[in-house]
Amino acid sequence: MHQPVLLKEVLKYLDPKPNENFIDCTFGFGGHSLAVLERNKPKGKVLGIELDKKELLQSKLQERLTLVQGNFSDLKEIVEKNNFHSVSGILFDLGMSLWQIEKSERGFTFQKNEPLDMRFGDTRLRAEEIINNWPKEKLENIFREYGGERYAQRIAKNICQKRQRQKIRTTGELVKIIQEAVPRQYLYARIHFATRVFQALRIAVNDELNNLKKALPQALNILEPKGRIVVVSFHSLEDKIVKNFFRDKAKENVLKILTKKPIRPNLEEIKFNPRSRSAGLRAAAKS
Repeated sequence: MHQPVLLKEVLKYLDPKPNENFIDCTFGFGGHSLAVLERNKPKGKVLGIELDKKELLQSKLQERLTLVQGNFSDLKEIVEKNNFHSVSGILFDLGMSLWQIEKSERGFTFQKNEPLDMRFGDTRLRAEEIINNWPKEKLENIFREYGGERYAQRIAKNICQKRQRQKIRTTGELVKIIQEAVPRQYLYARIHFATRVFQALRIAVNDELNNLKKALPQALNILEPKGRIVVVSFHSLEDKIVKNFFRDKAKENVLKILTKKPIRPNLEEIKFNPRSRSAGLRAAAKS
């Protein structure tokens, strides 16, 4: 079962009250949304947005829950189309679900041999296209910028050499290429040697960072005064975008930052849900 990350903290900072409306920009299996719906009774509503249509939950609370397949980068358009107004809080949980990793068969994990897809939704770009068609310099840049990969140049070079002989189509093939490119001691590091490349590819395929940059200003405009934005991020690039946006808008006196530093899961939650260990929550309220 998918466990919503930092659930208590999300509810604390969203602070849902009876009859208030909220938007969950990354609905997934609905754990956060269902908890909000328990607190905004009897007439409060939730608009749930999910890019991956296979994850949308058929909830028993549909009279107060509107589910939309879409990209949160189109937040304003989705809100207008569904006539969803008087919004008291907006949540972004930027993590992947366990289902996407273990069941989607789209190549999100290096622990299985699956097609190089990595799409959350129906976008045209696949990881296979990036690996087989993008120039070496561009591969190197995304591995370094999006993944923080120290051996980005060596990995990109090896990919380009291998794809000249035959197309790279699966995660297993890519893992082997990465393994051949990095020093032997790197294979036994605490973090798996393919982690950073896979992260970089996923971010590039889904244009995750640009989507977040587009969505945050829309969220601010949609919120009612005193409305709250809560963002749960899972790597430093996302967190930096949120931190800078909150800081800049606080200087303009249109946001009040509620979390000086990212709120992290406690040891009990990490033990129960190890995938939560990299999560960090930031929150702000509209002035």
